[in-house]
Amino acid sequence: MHDCPSTIASSGLRVAALYHFTSFDDPEGMRGPLLELCDDLDIRGTLLLAREGINGTVSGMVDAMERLIGYLRRLPGCADMDVKYSTARAHPFERMKVKLKREIVTMGVGGIDPVRDAGIYVEPKDWNALLNRPDMILIDTRNDYEVEIGTFADAINPEIRSFREFPAWFSAMKDQWEAEGKAPPPVAMFCTGGIRCEKSTAFARSIGCEEVYHLKGGILRYLEEIPAEQSLWRGNCFLFDDRVSVTHGLALTDDCLCARCGRPYASGDGHECAASAAD
Repeated sequence: MHDCPSTIASSGLRVAALYHFTSFDDPEGMRGPLLELCDDLDIRGTLLLAREGINGTVSGMVDAMERLIGYLRRLPGCADMDVKYSTARAHPFERMKVKLKREIVTMGVGGIDPVRDAGIYVEPKDWNALLNRPDMILIDTRNDYEVEIGTFADAINPEIRSFREFPAWFSAMKDQWEAEGKAPPPVAMFCTGGIRCEKSTAFARSIGCEEVYHLKGGILRYLEEIPAEQSLWRGNCFLFDDRVSVTHGLALTDDCLCARCGRPYASGDGHECAASAAD
């Protein structure tokens, strides 16, 4: 069975994708009050708490979301937390979850400090000019199924199944440059909302890559701010919820998600499900 997005009309829902790296002394103590607030406001989705900060995507009515974001920005070190908003036809999440994690985005490499070591932020309005540099290497840090439905023109696809695989892949690429007698070239990285690039660029710098950039606010902010006629983006941007994907202007698409293998595909296109083929 392949489930496509609902065609229910928009009902004033707002979806917030957010993250912030900071230092929480007691994420466990923060969990209960945060979950209670979200339940009281009928906010749904998932928020991850760890000692390194907060990450998540949630949906709710506009006034409820304003109250939640105000609360989150009063948490220690979160006053300037960046939030990316989009819309939904209906709640893309069934319920609210606040989870305690070791990392708010799992890379599995110790000693990485995105607050101190992340690459150079590039605003969406400056991204095209950066990519037009002939010496720039552009890397998509997302999983293979995300890249499959959309990416930037000429971006390298690491063909990884999870973000945990990225450090080994990038280390192998750096080893190849060195084997060819080359210094690491300038590298630009991007991901959905920016959080994976905070760690991927910090990792790249930790192993000796000096000139490393990443797209501030990720693909979502680029699609929100850059007109389609000026865009270097090709295809749609995968989302980890029932909306499946968005395109320029953060408009919802008709992409579907395979209920068997979990991979996205364009509505109307044939989809050969690997899980079904294995049955």
